[in-house]
Amino acid sequence: MIKEKRNYKHYTQEQMAEKLGISLRQYVRIDNEQAFPRRDILKRLIIELDLTNEEIGKYIKSLTEHTA
Repeated sequence: MIKEKRNYKHYTQEQMAEKLGISLRQYVRIDNEQAFPRRDILKRLIIELDLTNEEIGKYIKSLTEHTA
């Protein structure tokens, strides 16, 4: 879901990593739903991608299912 929103806004992974102030490697793991972002990164991600509460809920649920 994060990847789709990023693509919709025409951001590259490199651009998102820069906007979030994290490494490309760290962002790729977030983009591929392989890592849960820290709270401060999640807040910036929500702002940059204009995520709705519903989308945030789905994203968090997806992450918890992948890491459980």
